Amino acid sequence: MLLRLLPKETAFDFLGLRKVAFVVSAVLIMASIALFSVNSLNYGIDFKGGIAIEVGLDDRPIPLATVRSAVSGLGLGDVSVQEYGRDTEALIRVERQSGGDEEQKAAMDRVKAALVEAVPDLDFRQENIIGPKVSGELKRDGTLAVSIAVIGVLIYIWFRFEWQFGLGAVIALVHDVLLTIGFFSLTRLEFNLSIIAALLTIVGYSLNDTVVVYDRVRENIRKYRKMPMLDLLNLSLNKTLNRTVMTSLTTLLALGALFFLGGEVIRGFTAAMIWGVVIGTYSSIFVAAPMLLLFNIRRDAFFLNEEKDPTVDKSRPAPGEPV
Repeated sequence: MLLRLLPKETAFDFLGLRKVAFVVSAVLIMASIALFSVNSLNYGIDFKGGIAIEVGLDDRPIPLATVRSAVSGLGLGDVSVQEYGRDTEALIRVERQSGGDEEQKAAMDRVKAALVEAVPDLDFRQENIIGPKVSGELKRDGTLAVSIAVIGVLIYIWFRFEWQFGLGAVIALVHDVLLTIGFFSLTRLEFNLSIIAALLTIVGYSLNDTVVVYDRVRENIRKYRKMPMLDLLNLSLNKTLNRTVMTSLTTLLALGALFFLGGEVIRGFTAAMIWGVVIGTYSSIFVAAPMLLLFNIRRDAFFLNEEKDPTVDKSRPAPGEPV
């Protein structure tokens, strides 16, 4: 249905807007860095440390609303209550309290007393105090995971295409990650381990979109040997536009349902994903593709092994070539 609403052929001058897009992206990146420097992030319990209690019931699902209400009313700061594996189990996390271990144990006792009063037959299965050392390791590991993903993308694109493609893809990915960090600095949504998962998913989504565009660029370089690079990039973007729009719209529809109906537990994750889909689509068109023009990509590298390349039609001359 949505596909019928989109024109089959488009001829937008995307590259004509590249200078405006570069300025907009540069401003947004600087604003994101400034926001992060001033506001930092609203780190969740995973990164600040705190109390983690695993509870369960033997014969029925846990009333999450009741549990959440009981713990939130204690005035202990940020509280997270979510299903843990099955609907009969839940994980309760409370931010670290000011003071040492004694203050953490006192807060845990208050939480347990409130839970027993709200759900008398609740079973306490595991209790942990997450200290600053553990939360610091989680910060380090999360940053390392995103960095390794970006470096892996650079290596993959470099070997699959040319170094200009790899560098363009990485610039687009770093652009997306920085703007997502700025988004969380501005909105003050909780930044926890699920957001790290969202960042890695955004990297994958943006990369997939960029590779589709780059594949079409490589195909068109071999097909239209005499076409100016600016026109060729515009043609490639227009040829993949329907696919890009359809993928983004269907993904946003699913994420929108999760954002409005999925509850508070996954709201930060879905918000990050919605932002990531929008910014990833933008970067694949207005950042990744124009970078090829900026880096002055070499056409000859794509003709070296074309006799063995199944994507090249060798039965007739390429358009623009003499017969």
